[in-house]
Amino acid sequence: MARGWLILIIIRLLVKIISRIKGKIYRENTFRKNWNRIANIASQIARSSRMDSNQRPVIFFNASTRLEGMSLNAAYSLITSWALRLAGVPVVYFVCQSGMSHCILGTNRDKPKQLPPCERCFATSRHLYRYSDMYPFSFQEDISLKTKIDQLDLNVLLSFSYHNVPLGKIVLPSLRWILRKHHLDNDDATSYLAREYILSAWHIVCEFYSLIKKIEPQAVVVFNGMFFPEAAIKYAANAQGLTVYTHEVGMQPFSAFFTSGEATAYPIDMEPEFSLTGIQNSRLDSHLEKRFKGDFTTAGIRFWQKMLPLGADFWDKAKSFKQYVPVFTNVVFDTSQGHANVVFPHMFAWLDSVYDAICSHPETFFIIRAHPDELRPGKESRETVAQWVQSKRVDQLPNVLFIGAKEYVSSYELISNAKFVMVYNSTIGLEASIKGVPVLCAGQARYTQVPTVFFPQTISEFKLKLKEFLVSEDIRVPQEFILNARRVLYSQLFRASLPFSGFIEDDGVWRGFVCMKNISMEALKPKNSPTIKTLLNGILNKEPFLLDQ
Repeated sequence: MARGWLILIIIRLLVKIISRIKGKIYRENTFRKNWNRIANIASQIARSSRMDSNQRPVIFFNASTRLEGMSLNAAYSLITSWALRLAGVPVVYFVCQSGMSHCILGTNRDKPKQLPPCERCFATSRHLYRYSDMYPFSFQEDISLKTKIDQLDLNVLLSFSYHNVPLGKIVLPSLRWILRKHHLDNDDATSYLAREYILSAWHIVCEFYSLIKKIEPQAVVVFNGMFFPEAAIKYAANAQGLTVYTHEVGMQPFSAFFTSGEATAYPIDMEPEFSLTGIQNSRLDSHLEKRFKGDFTTAGIRFWQKMLPLGADFWDKAKSFKQYVPVFTNVVFDTSQGHANVVFPHMFAWLDSVYDAICSHPETFFIIRAHPDELRPGKESRETVAQWVQSKRVDQLPNVLFIGAKEYVSSYELISNAKFVMVYNSTIGLEASIKGVPVLCAGQARYTQVPTVFFPQTISEFKLKLKEFLVSEDIRVPQEFILNARRVLYSQLFRASLPFSGFIEDDGVWRGFVCMKNISMEALKPKNSPTIKTLLNGILNKEPFLLDQ
């Protein structure tokens, strides 16, 4: 019997080892194929490009979007730079070569002093930027700065400036993102990371100043603009009067969003006269039909493995109340939250106001919904709505139902019969408005730039509007909200989300990572690609990054 168990254990161990070996071989072969394709295209571009002497260089920088492999944003950056080079514009890649003591993706939040994998990362950079003009930089500690911050408390560090550069403000979003929480612990580990990020951000600023003095660029293109390496570049470039373009994943698969503003805020220069045609309305309705079934991905991630209907138990309980109100939350450490926190200092402050309303209105059934991304494997939040619910004992209140991040209940079915919907800055607020459901929004969202939802501008106004909605017999949604919501969502989906699917495909190794397709240089010319045309017009002519209607 014991011998049989031993044989079974050995077999299982061998299967695991073989599986890992096969996975490693597949990964290496996939990467090799990708690097070969990139080298082939880059070589052709280097041989064929003729630089326009009237064009000053454009700098590209994206140190926070990948370590190994090619992420979506790394691909968007590379392809855009290739198109510029083919158009005769000099491109310089500002590349980290052990240029930070600690970087974002190289930080181990459980072992903060562990060094990042610089060799593997720079090896990837050499593959990505073959046959091109690279400006690598390596880390050098500023002893004077280190002495100034060495004994500072975390709260002081986060408001620290050096030579008028707000380094504490620059690194704060990165600390929240890597530590997966909004409220940072004032402990040795967090203070250590804050100091190292500040030292690294300052070094990047100094190196970048040297570069722009040397080459006098016309513009800078960076990923995201919120993580401290890119935020440092953005600050330094703006201080020198340079235009900075930021990019993020778009709202469609294999699509990118570019802007001269803050990419994580998703600003869109939508024309006031823009209205949807019959064909465009049908296209939007087709998209919404799939989304309402959970059939969508964001940045290569499918949040809804399945979408379950609300059960009989829910409806039986809901019938015992006068009305019900869904409350949709967000991931508190996400880089979009810095733009959202304009009325409330953070999402949990908003939830505290919601809690007060819950206690004051027992006739209303409140359904608090945690965002499905809150517990995404590998990106689990360390400050969750579930923890807030537990600390307040909210789920013990008779008029509350809490739906956790891993419960695949249809949010759209919740919306359909709700008295109104409460959101912080979730996209579902825009979709609810399209359905004609009243939406009370508490955070600045990618859709509040035009009237689409009820969005009070102060905490006191929010509380008054919430009370009004709860006691009102009828909440009228302005027709303007519904029409604007459709205009905004269509613009975000089909005009501002620039498709790159003709250039890239899933690499089959890591979710959200891609390989280059076997494309020709002709595909990178504006006459053959609306995406390339839009990118070049945006970067070179300062036109909106919107596809033609």
